Amino acid sequence: MKYPIGIQTFEVIRQEGFVYVDKTALIHRLVTEGKVYFLSRPRRFGKSLLLSTLKAYFEGRQELFTGLAIEKMEMEWAKHPVFLIDFNSENFTQEGVLEKALLAHITLWEGTYGPTPKEMTVGTRFRLLLAKAYEQTGRKAVVLVDEYDKPLLDVLDTPLEEVNRNILKAFYSTFKAADPCLQFVMLTGVTKFSQVSVFSGFNQPNDISMSTKYEAICGITEEELNQYFGTSLQELAEVEHLGLEEMKQEFKRQYDGYHFSRNMLGLYNPFSVLRAFAEPGLGDYWYATGSPSYLVRLMEHFNENIEDMVSRYYPTSQFIDYRADVERPLPMLYQSGYLTIKDYNPRVRTYRLDFPNSEVTAGFVTMLANRYLSPSEGTESWIARLVDALRLGRLETIRIELTSFFAGIPYSLRRKQGSKEQERDFQYTFFLVMRMVSAYTVLAEHQQSQGRADCVVLTPGYVYIFEFKRDGTARQAIDQIHSAGYAHEYQADPRPVYLIGCNFSTRTGTIDDWAVEEA
Repeated sequence: MKYPIGIQTFEVIRQEGFVYVDKTALIHRLVTEGKVYFLSRPRRFGKSLLLSTLKAYFEGRQELFTGLAIEKMEMEWAKHPVFLIDFNSENFTQEGVLEKALLAHITLWEGTYGPTPKEMTVGTRFRLLLAKAYEQTGRKAVVLVDEYDKPLLDVLDTPLEEVNRNILKAFYSTFKAADPCLQFVMLTGVTKFSQVSVFSGFNQPNDISMSTKYEAICGITEEELNQYFGTSLQELAEVEHLGLEEMKQEFKRQYDGYHFSRNMLGLYNPFSVLRAFAEPGLGDYWYATGSPSYLVRLMEHFNENIEDMVSRYYPTSQFIDYRADVERPLPMLYQSGYLTIKDYNPRVRTYRLDFPNSEVTAGFVTMLANRYLSPSEGTESWIARLVDALRLGRLETIRIELTSFFAGIPYSLRRKQGSKEQERDFQYTFFLVMRMVSAYTVLAEHQQSQGRADCVVLTPGYVYIFEFKRDGTARQAIDQIHSAGYAHEYQADPRPVYLIGCNFSTRTGTIDDWAVEEA
């Protein structure tokens, strides 16, 4: 099987025999039920391939769709003039780059449809080109915009943000006047901007980002994974020395977990899926492509504890529209794919957000921990040792690794000594540490009938219940676990259950007392 890694052109995939997960039935519904659309999806989720497929469809290239669902659905295969604007390849951090990029597209299209007056604005010239295309071909034009928001994300939180926004506003505003010449319009991107909308004066697109009808138009469903990659899963299982069912569960934990509507249809990240099969081997492929620069800048203003944000219910107004508010990172974290929908409450129409899968959890929390904690030792090797100790139930090794890690953090507990907030900082630090151990289930401040356990870690072989104290004793922490009954939930669990009392010293800046009991 040929995996189209880094190939986003539908024509190349079909002509050169790469695997293609057939989304054309959804594409046919898209083009027949509406006209102007907007779709937000995380990076490397198949948006560019979707637009390339739409381009081939509207160009009437029937031969590329042989054997696909749409072949039996489409009768006409009409050829329309297609205007594709791709912002992916440009770096917009320098002034003037956006104008040059738009002018380059105008110049290219003028070679086909004729010149336009250069004294006019770029938007007006584009509108004239759309009219010329309609007049010359007798077919209305199609406009496809890939990563419409990149000119803004590249300069987010900089003076150029307002400049680029105004340029895009002026450009897109011409679409309304050009409406009689347009057959279909689609814009894709990572973020949906509001209040500072670039769509002022433009017919507002149908936002299908949370549509139940189109949730699977990008990404790979469980059914598609088994249909197209059954043999690949078997081969990967052999490489990883796992049974097929065990491999499927491990693969799901690593790459599944994205949901984009209240239907809760699970989707795999296509980039990671293809990389894992091509290697073959499991890895953090999506995150390894790098943290977007706009997210790194946003994290400079990150003032919230991440565990206060995850696994909570929100109305869509709090995470769908990005409002350029650096004090509210939730919309950007959701739209960038670091958080996703995990549950829907129909009574109050709220959504629970959390990390989608182990790959994203490990990558994001490691980035956050490195910025927040700045440990003296790199986190990757330390995490590997801690994962191994938790897997094998080596309690003394767990103590040594945690103690040494905290000792290597330079003044991470920033609150004044002796304050309740300082204890909270220690708990947050411990949460980040354990969240990095994404191989296992980590429950921070786990709610139970008689209270909240500070941290519970579930591995295939063991259950660890942690309770923290600041400038107290480990015995006090153990007594609290007993008195609150934190271990009752696991009485019927066949795994050994360890109660761990952990005291943090504000004087030494690390763990100075540790006690363990087996429940």
